[in-house]
This record gives sequence, C-alpha cells and structure tokens, in this order.
Amino acid sequence: MNVDFIDALEQLQREKGIDKDTLLEAIEAALISGYKRNFNSAANVRVEIERETGEVHVYARKTVVEEVTDTRLEISLDAALDLNPKYQVGDVVEIEVTPRDFGRIAAQTAKQVVTQRIREAERSIIYSKFSDREEEIVTGVVQRSDGRAAYVDVGQAEAVLPASEQMPGDVLRPGDFVKAFIARVERTSKGPQVSLSRTHPGFLKRLFELEVPEIYDGVVEIRAVAREAGYRSKIAVHSRNPEVDPIGACVGARGMRVQAVVNELHGEKVDIVKWDEDVATFVANALSPAKVSEVQVMEDEHIARAVVPDHQLSLAIGKEGQNARLAAKLTGWKIDIKSETQAAELGMFGTIGSFADEEDDDIGTLSEDWLNEP
Repeated sequence: MNVDFIDALEQLQREKGIDKDTLLEAIEAALISGYKRNFNSAANVRVEIERETGEVHVYARKTVVEEVTDTRLEISLDAALDLNPKYQVGDVVEIEVTPRDFGRIAAQTAKQVVTQRIREAERSIIYSKFSDREEEIVTGVVQRSDGRAAYVDVGQAEAVLPASEQMPGDVLRPGDFVKAFIARVERTSKGPQVSLSRTHPGFLKRLFELEVPEIYDGVVEIRAVAREAGYRSKIAVHSRNPEVDPIGACVGARGMRVQAVVNELHGEKVDIVKWDEDVATFVANALSPAKVSEVQVMEDEHIARAVVPDHQLSLAIGKEGQNARLAAKLTGWKIDIKSETQAAELGMFGTIGSFADEEDDDIGTLSEDWLNEP
C-alpha cells in the first residue's frame, strides 16, 4: 500500500465514479476483521490509511480505568498518564500495534474490497440504466436459448425472455436480433436482472409509439390495450386535436403503420377503436367489427348489455368468445351481448340511444378487410 495505490483509487473514482474516501473507509473496515483474524486478537482496534501516502496503521483502543481487569481492552490511569498527562478515567487511549508484515495482508484485503466495490458499482450503474428504461422497448441479440427462456444481450447486461413471455410464433436462435418490452428490472445477489416480454400489452403500445409520430408527440393517446398475444388485440385511441383522426393516424397510408406492427407480432390481428368517455359508446366501439344497435349500461352491477343485429351476434362474440373477451378487457366492463331477437324478447329495446344509424367511422375499427383495401 503506497502512493501508487492512492493514485489507482483516484483513477477509479474518475473512471467508475466510485468515491475514493468511500473505498478507503471500506478497506479500513475490512482490515479490522483481517487483523483480528490473522493475529488472533480480540482487542478493540482502529485501522487508518494515510490519504496521501497510503501507509496503513493499526491502533489498539483501550479505555482508561483505575484497576485493569482485561489488558486487551483496558489501560491503567498511571500508564495512560505516562503517555499523556491529560488522560482521565473513562478516556480512550489509542496505541499503535501495527504488525511488521501487515502490509501484505492489507494489500490482499484492499484488492478484494476494491474488486467487490467495482463489481457493486457496475451493477448499480446497470440497474439504474435499465430501471429508468422499464416499460420501454429494447432490441438485443439472442445469446442462447433453452426450453425455459432465451437469454438476450441488451448491452451491459444479459436479459431474460422467459418462454411464457414469448409469442407463439417466436423461434429464437443464437445470433438472432429480437425486439422486446422491458417488463421488470430487479436487484439480485448476482446483479440486476432484466426481464423481457413480447406478450405484454405494453409491448403493443410501445410498438405503436415507434410507428405513429402522432402518438409519440402526444397528439394521439392510447387509452387502453387488451391483448391475447399472437392471436388478436384491441387498442382504444383518442385524439387531443379534433382535426386529427386517431384511427387513421394509427393505420397510416394504405395501412403501412399498423402493418409494421402486425409484422413484428407475426400477423397478430389488431383492432383499433375510438375511445370515448361515454361508456355505452366506448363499449359499442370496442365490439367492432360487429355493429352494435344499442348498449344498456347498468352502473350498479358494472355490466353493459349490448344489442347487435341477429346476423352480427357471432361476429360480436368472436371465435371462442375472443372478441367479447377483449372488448371487456379494453373497456373494463363486463359485457353481455344479445341479438336483436333476444333483446326484443327481453324487452330491452328503447332503453338507450341506438347506434344503428351512426357512421362506421364513429365506431372506428380496423379489420382485415380494411388492410386489404387498395
């Protein structure tokens, strides 16, 4: 331990951002344990490293007493007065007890502490970097993959993409580039762990932000997302500018914007509907591409009853109930769908304004037919 050692700590401070004094204090604390372990000492000691020269000193700390009962921890008043006439009973006397070969132990201990602190600092930097990017999209390179997860190099860290968070069509091989959503960043004993997802609704939302400038600029908002990854999703959009069509902005010219999202999702169908603060209107929009005749909202039960033309019932419900299920997730309401015939039998007509005569654009959905239009 010498001047070169102090210079090295100063360089670490500049390059790694690790405070030199904090490192020295950590080394001093570790040297106390090293001294007691190597010299079988139970004495109360203090270790001091000279900040300029790097020299190490060990001091035994003894309490001044009238009668000594433990020489390792106590010193008589007479002996203390020989050292300094100002000492009184109860004072603490420090006597240097630095062993001759303590420098070797100090150097080994310092190396271990510095290495550990560098590792901790790097982990902290990585954690801070990725925790700030939580719920964002990242692109990385697949390092390896097994049945449980794919391990992705995202720069400075290896992220985990569990099999449960991969889409049905994903086939990830070493060397492949993959785009994913940072779902969670956690501190672990092995350092920060970055967990990725390609099935999270947030992934769909961020993809649209990348493709649609109006969303990135805040003109168009994605108010809600419902997703069954790999199969079908619904997003509800709203425009802060009355002159901007939120659905048209998301679809893009000839469907280019939404098609870019669909391609990333391996053909997952995406319905884009217009958000509305009126629950009945929002529910009607959410059930697209089915056309809704009426919606009856029961606030107390948090249920919305939607009436659709008889020939639209299966479309409103969707394959295995998927359309209705996604609409319920999107709106946050339980949706009970009835055909016009069923509604008439139950006497439901006339309970609320009809949607039947409204323009299709007010319901605003994106269907496969729209994507295929010239």
